[in-house]
Parts: sequence; C-alpha cells; structure tokens
Amino acid sequence: MAKLVINTWEKKSKISKEIYGQFSEHIGRGIYEGIFVKEDSPIPNVNGMRCDVVGALQKIKVPVLRWPGGCFADYYHWRDGVGPREKRKKIVNANWGGTVEDNSFGTHEFMELCRQIGCEPYICGNVGSGTVEEMSDWVEYLTFDGESPMAKLRAENGHPAPWKVRYWGVGNENWGCGGNMTPVQYGQEYRRYRTFCRNYGQNRLFCIAGGADVADYQWTRGVMETAAYAKSRPNMDALSLHYYTQPNTWEHKKRATEFELPDYYRGFARAFRMEELIVRHCEIMSQYDPEHKIGLAVDEWGAWYEVERGTNPAFLYQQGTMRDALLAAVQLDIFNRHSDRVVMANLAQMVNVIHSLILTEGSQMVLTPTYHVFELYREHQDAQLLGSWIEAGEIGDGESRIPGLSHTVSEKDGQYTLTVSNLSPVESVELDCYLLGAAPETYQGRILQADMVGHNTFENPDQVRIHAFDGIGKTASGMKFCLPPCSVVQIRFSQTAAFIPVGNVPDGCKA
Repeated sequence: MAKLVINTWEKKSKISKEIYGQFSEHIGRGIYEGIFVKEDSPIPNVNGMRCDVVGALQKIKVPVLRWPGGCFADYYHWRDGVGPREKRKKIVNANWGGTVEDNSFGTHEFMELCRQIGCEPYICGNVGSGTVEEMSDWVEYLTFDGESPMAKLRAENGHPAPWKVRYWGVGNENWGCGGNMTPVQYGQEYRRYRTFCRNYGQNRLFCIAGGADVADYQWTRGVMETAAYAKSRPNMDALSLHYYTQPNTWEHKKRATEFELPDYYRGFARAFRMEELIVRHCEIMSQYDPEHKIGLAVDEWGAWYEVERGTNPAFLYQQGTMRDALLAAVQLDIFNRHSDRVVMANLAQMVNVIHSLILTEGSQMVLTPTYHVFELYREHQDAQLLGSWIEAGEIGDGESRIPGLSHTVSEKDGQYTLTVSNLSPVESVELDCYLLGAAPETYQGRILQADMVGHNTFENPDQVRIHAFDGIGKTASGMKFCLPPCSVVQIRFSQTAAFIPVGNVPDGCKA
C-alpha cells in the first residue's frame, strides 16, 4: 500500500494562479475557427469570440493568456492588426505553413477575448524583426491614459480608455526563430528594449526576458549576467523556459493515439525532466539574483506529437489522450512544488494546436482529457502549498523508470485540495493518507479515469470526463482510497481542529 502524509501545519509557497496560464499563437486553426469566428458567423459568438470556447475557458478560470506567439511574435507588427479590418494588411505567415494572415484578430480582438474569459493578457513583443520604437509604442497604445499619438490612435480605433496590461514578453526564442542571437547579444537587446517599455499611470509592467530552450544553461547564464540587473535593481521580473515533452525523436514522432507502453513510460520520464530543468536553471539564476527577485516563467510547455492524418503538418493539430492529461498533471505538480520560483506557466497551446485543452470542428467543440485536469486543479490557483511526503513504488520498463504517483496538496480559505495521479496504465494503487493537524468529518471527491489512449471525439465527446469519486474511506488518522490505473483524483475537505501526533506517521514518511 502506498502512503501519503499531509502536514497542514507546514505552509509553503503560494501557488501563483498564473502557473495555470495558456498560450495561443497564430498557427493553423488555433485562433481562427478555434477562438475567433467573426461577428457574422453562424457559430454563436460575442464580438466574434466563440461562446462555447469562452464558456469552457471561464469554467477552468484561465488566469493569463500569452499571445501572439511563439515564433509568430517575432514576425508580428502590431499596427497591421489595428484599425478597420477591411484596411488591415494581409501578410504571409511564413513560420506556419505560408498561409495568408489577414490580421482580423489583432490587439483589440485579443483584449476583448481576455475580457470575456476574465484573464490577464500576456503580450509577447517583437524583438527579432521589430524595433524598440515599435514595442514602446505598443505599450503606450495599450496603457497610456492621456494625450499622445498612440492614445489618440487607440481612441480612433474604438477604445478611448486604456487597458491594463501587466505581462510583457521581450521577444520569443531569440536563440532561434526570434533572431538566432547569442545570449549576450540578446541580453544587450533586452536591456535596450526594457529601457523604453514604460509604466503609464497605475499600470506596472511585469517584463519577462526570453529564456532558454530545454537545458541550454549557457543561455541562462549569459542573459542573467548581461541583463538581470541594472543599477543594482532587477531589470527583469522573470526569465522564460521552453520545454516540450516528446517520447520519440523529431524524425520518428508518433501520433497522439498511436503509441506502445515503451513510448508511454519514455514520455513520462521526459516529462519528469522538467523538475531537473527548473532546479538547474534556477541555480544559475540565483548566482546573479541571490534574493530571488526574478522568477521563472515556463511559458511554453506540453506534449508534442505527429499531426493527425489528413491535416496540414504546419498546423500542428493533434488529438489529446488520457496519457496527455496525466503528463499535464505531472508537470503542474512540478510547477506547484517549485512555486517559490515558478511564477507563471503557459500550456502550448489552448485550442487546436499541440497539447490543446479544446478541439473544434465547425460548430462542434470537444474538451480533451487535459482540459479536465485543469478543471480538477483549478482550486490550487493562489492557494498555499502544503508540506507532504509520499511513499510509493516506481513503475516502467528497463529503459524508463518513473514514480508511480504524483500529487499536489494546497489550502485556501480553510479549504484543502488534494490532487493525486496514478500513472500506471495497468495497476490500481491503494493509498493510505495521513493528515497532520486536521480531522475532517467529510471528504468530497472527483475522478478522471480512462485507459492510456482514451480520448474524446466529435462523435463521442464525453468518453473521458470527470465523475464523482465515492470510494474515500475515513480512517483514524486520515483517509484511504483506491486509485484506478491512469487516473487523476481530486479530494477536497475543510479543516476540523484536531491534533494528530507525529507518532501516527508511518515510518519512512517523516520529514
């Protein structure tokens, strides 16, 4: 039997709600058709935004949305996407399939989308092919409340009042598609761009520098050394990190629904690598920022497979399975554990691209199993991470060994939330949970469970969904329950004051 100890007295870091952020780039049907259908569409919409998609995103409390890219960001010139739509410049989306981008979804549309979802906007500026003046003007256009050329242009385009836009990315993947720069070169560019990105009125910018790809520790070191501080003050609020889970090589990618057990275990072994990357990048950051004033933003993460048959390879459209839901749970648990340093994370991408929450086809919408993980995890947003210890065996094969269970436990406003995943595709796990400092009278449970390849389709959209979980047994020291294979369970309870002696903790689980 596996054992879990939850110490409700041990309050750790706050889990920033922005860890549950999303990302939408101008790729394939990620924005057009997926989110934005224009006002004259027969698909129900409000100001062009799909009602079904917006409603689903509201339900999981999406806290922040990154846009317009990705690689598209360093090809995007924001003035092309403002003003009357019939007059907007049409361009070639050279990064993603050479399609025509008509710029009908631009700054005003993005801000309207964020308003409807109820999330914070995170805008990624163009450093690769743009100018300092261009990004400075964009900040002014969005946030300045007064008389200026940019404020006047904003009013002419239908929005006299400024918006609040806190989160700004200064470029994207500038080691690659964002300019093929060296770390020192980008660090110098960042310093220059940051100088001209100003705070207007009560709007205070949270600037995120373009960070490393996977384990490029030299990039982190070079950017931190060059740009982290200016005049003894932090010059960035966060540094980004990008890491995609790929069970197979780029040359031998498989589709999301076509994999064997070795692929399954290998994928999780690579997903767990996120912890090592966070630790090692943060160690380097701490050498230049010992007081930890600069956070880490994992603003692109997710599982990346071969595209579905019959779809444009450049559109990156893939199905989502229970395997992907568990991969998301594992990495969210890692972000939560490191919420003292991880201030934001953005799943790539929100709709119809890579590791999506939502798939659409015409007027139809499907929620992927990953969506339901975000639904189960939403109570962790802005909650206090609690101390916990787990004793469970490993699973896997000779090549890839991984922990059998993954979990997070948090507290907010007297409500406790435990999410725990059984990663085994074949075996159930009995879990004995010991609670220190709490003795609840009742527990409420929900479960997401399917076989490892289980997924939702437009023909069967509810094959994988959340159900009530009634198998929680109350014990003298907490609770016990059985986790089926490939499952994510959420258990919520309120505190009832009680003292549970440390002697009740099983051997091997003490701090």
